[in-house]
Amino acid sequence: MKKCKISPATLARTAALALALTNQVLSATGHRVLPIESAELEQLVSTGLTIATALVSWWKNNSFTPEAIEADDFLCQLKDHK
Repeated sequence: MKKCKISPATLARTAALALALTNQVLSATGHRVLPIESAELEQLVSTGLTIATALVSWWKNNSFTPEAIEADDFLCQLKDHK
């Protein structure tokens, strides 16, 4: 039986979501995150980044547990045999 690993894409999506959420919280608490003069533009960019990242992270299958990764591997094997 092969050792199950978290995919790099899952880690990248999770890191992007964490960054977007951190950016959103900092922006909401009044901390300047992006070096932009207009606070309104900064809020729009921050919100857009959070929404885009959340949607991509939510849409994709993010398998973290060994059982979920093993199930993903099994699904790939089933797809390969068609």
